[in-house]
Amino acid sequence: MKSDQPEGRRRGIQSVEIGLRILKSLAGLGMASPLGAIAQACDMPTPQVHRYLQSLIAEGMVQQLADSGRYDLGPAALSLGLSTLARVDAFKLADAALGDFSQRTGLTIQMAALGPQGPTIVRWIMGRPPVMTSFNVGTVLPLLGSATGRIFFAFMPAAETEALIAQDLATGHFDALDLTALKAQICRQGYAHVDGNMVPGLQATAYPIFDLQGRIPLTVTVLQAFRGKRKTHCAIDELGDLCGRLSRELGWTPQA
Repeated sequence: MKSDQPEGRRRGIQSVEIGLRILKSLAGLGMASPLGAIAQACDMPTPQVHRYLQSLIAEGMVQQLADSGRYDLGPAALSLGLSTLARVDAFKLADAALGDFSQRTGLTIQMAALGPQGPTIVRWIMGRPPVMTSFNVGTVLPLLGSATGRIFFAFMPAAETEALIAQDLATGHFDALDLTALKAQICRQGYAHVDGNMVPGLQATAYPIFDLQGRIPLTVTVLQAFRGKRKTHCAIDELGDLCGRLSRELGWTPQA
């Protein structure tokens, strides 16, 4: 009995490790992927990976897309990631401050983090009047086509965004974009702004929140209809100041 128990524990632990290994590999691929690609990324036999994927699907950690048969992270994986993020001080700090800001100014605020598939919305604070879009928590935004994504593009290390840049460029929608000039402009002004790129009639202005290491755990984007631009210009500038204050509270020191 005693000899069987440690062996059972080892088997159980190994199963967890294999399941996590598959999840990490799937996340690292950055997009919905076929079984063979996942098995290759895990360096595991395809039948074994398939068995584990079926168990992960049953728990909601993985989903299989009906149209292509490819596998992607599931809703439970997103929920787990968001729960983890909610425990990060940066998220708690920003959520409280931005909730107060939205309540006072009436602006609609969107918070996002850079996930394996791209900039991902992690918080949505509706203003007055509400801004109605198809976006919600969990929506992945394009790196080059959104104000939110452009903040990560401009300030995050190139090695962490090059795959997402290539993915956007492959669509052919950004061929006319001078990436060097765009990055310089955003870094110089400290924010990114787009007019109607994602939703016609909607403009977005995004600011970074930096941490102690100068990385960006979160971006903050204000969304508004074109007609509200003049009324909220000062409030948007105030949002930039607020993001700067939050960054300093997280230990960030602006470079001279």
